[in-house]
Amino acid sequence: MVNTRLDLARVRAARQVIDPLFLDSPSYPCAGLGAELGCTVSLKLETANPVRSFKARGTELIASGLASTGRGAVVCASAGNLGQALAWSGRSRGLDVTVVASRRAPAVKLERIRALGAELVLVDGDYDVACEAAAVISRERGIRRIEDSVDVETCEGAATIGVELVSGAARFDAVLVALGTGALAGGVGYAVKELAPEVEVICVQPQGAPAMTLSWHEKRPITTESANTIADGVAGRVPNPDALADLLVVADDAVLVSEHSITEGMRLLLDHAGLVVEPSAALGIAAILEDRDRFAGRHVATILCGSNVDMDAYHRWVGTVPTTAAPVDG
Repeated sequence: MVNTRLDLARVRAARQVIDPLFLDSPSYPCAGLGAELGCTVSLKLETANPVRSFKARGTELIASGLASTGRGAVVCASAGNLGQALAWSGRSRGLDVTVVASRRAPAVKLERIRALGAELVLVDGDYDVACEAAAVISRERGIRRIEDSVDVETCEGAATIGVELVSGAARFDAVLVALGTGALAGGVGYAVKELAPEVEVICVQPQGAPAMTLSWHEKRPITTESANTIADGVAGRVPNPDALADLLVVADDAVLVSEHSITEGMRLLLDHAGLVVEPSAALGIAAILEDRDRFAGRHVATILCGSNVDMDAYHRWVGTVPTTAAPVDG
């Protein structure tokens, strides 16, 4: 048994709580990508749902629990995707949702949070500053604060993705997972190691936002002063110790990739799969691009974790590969 905060029985039970709209997402090998990259590449699409990301798998558990106990309000900090998911899950259960985000978060994400009926509080600074502001609101209003990877439901919701991956007919040699706060990587990694321990779990993070990767290699939380990447969904600076402890158990490796490789991965997903994704979703493809020999001839799965992307920025990134990262506070 894998020793983390997560529990396989709870993960399996989560499927009875999560709206079916967010379950059993498409998973298939993409032949064009495989030919380009020299390995079999299977894509797990966490974008074909009402919030265009994997986050609702966790917020469905949280909102359901709050509604069952009669608690009617909740607050979270978000780079954009968690806020949308919590707003969606909360609206369907009659919860008042407040989302704190950076003013510099992608406008498309902020607009969708508002459209889903949440109160949106904007702050100057990055995602970690938003976390501090959310904590203040939680104390002042006496309401539950949700924090990605800190609240185990966010991890166990993500773990249902891993269960689906390893329960299918395909057999994988490795799973490449975007690494930000650790909810996705820790959750998927837990399920994979519980059910298919021979499969390699590799976490992928941008070079410009390396806090969790540095922490994983040093086996202690390492806070960085800034985050400088177009992949706003994984641009955290302050690792959570509990999420790191989980990751140290379930991850086989954690690697950093360049902005060039991220944008090239986005372009390849468009060219070979017809998929428009946000930068965080292309991290797995970026990892293959940077270490082709490691994955040559293997069957690799990667999770496309979100597609909430500003299209003007998308065209800039995919049309012309940047030589340096643009600062992003998520």
